[in-house]
Amino acid sequence: MCKARHQNEVQLHRDDGMIRIVITVTFFVMHAVPGGPFVGEKAISKEAQAALEAKYGLDKPLMEQYTTYLRDIVTKFDFGPSLKQRGRQVIDIIMDGMRTSAKLGLIAAGFAALFGIVLGAVAAIRRNTVLDKTIMVITTAFVSMPSFIMGSFLLIVFSVRLGWLPANGAAQGGLVLPIVTLALYPMSYITRLTRSSMLDVLGQDYVRTARAKGVSRARIIFGHALKNSLIPVITYFGPMLAFIVTGSMVVEQIFAVPGIGRQFVSSITNRDYTMIMGTTIFLASLIVIMNLISDLLYKVVDPRIEFE
Repeated sequence: MCKARHQNEVQLHRDDGMIRIVITVTFFVMHAVPGGPFVGEKAISKEAQAALEAKYGLDKPLMEQYTTYLRDIVTKFDFGPSLKQRGRQVIDIIMDGMRTSAKLGLIAAGFAALFGIVLGAVAAIRRNTVLDKTIMVITTAFVSMPSFIMGSFLLIVFSVRLGWLPANGAAQGGLVLPIVTLALYPMSYITRLTRSSMLDVLGQDYVRTARAKGVSRARIIFGHALKNSLIPVITYFGPMLAFIVTGSMVVEQIFAVPGIGRQFVSSITNRDYTMIMGTTIFLASLIVIMNLISDLLYKVVDPRIEFE
């Protein structure tokens, strides 16, 4: 118990340090970019530009800006105001986008995990059959294809050619194609991961012993093999969510989904520094948290695992 608590505390300190590093790197990289957030403003005078910089505290020394920014994030989780969407706070814009992005990501992750585990288990059970080879060929194709190519392909086929689904992600039923696009790669990876892990488990001594004792095939597969083969899948769960979150930025642009990814890309083109920094830090923190949760899920799947 003490070891587990100590391990959790060390992990939390490490994650907190990683988030602080992300904040620091993001802040100084954005301030090192040539130009400024108000350079692109039309017909703006030097006096007006200086007034805007004073309003948002950009006229202060760099280290003072950094200290204030870090303190606001740590104490109040405040990323400051948007420099382009006047009158709106960055955290409010992020939360508005996350309502759509979270729904998109969670459904895609659930879809990927469910079908990936089922297809991987079927492929392992029917090893070296036509079904197994077909599943492996299809999943290899999906793993090899980037999300923006897959998204464009699905958009052309199901929206432009067939007209079955809307191309706009904000329309009724418009999230179907983005969800499928985001889920195909992780689903294929999980399929291959589950198949490999399950084949390894099926070759273990305790499985052969269970067969010798006359344990039913269904109990061997679902009670022993499948459960123990899920540990590598859980290991991939954190990176999978990271892939879905980062991949959604491109996918949301393709399908015009009003999520956080679209806001992030828009903030880059508009040079909205506070929005870029806030979104980067928020997504990095989300990824760190999800990786921590996936580590804790090990204990749920296999009680024999101890935190040391």
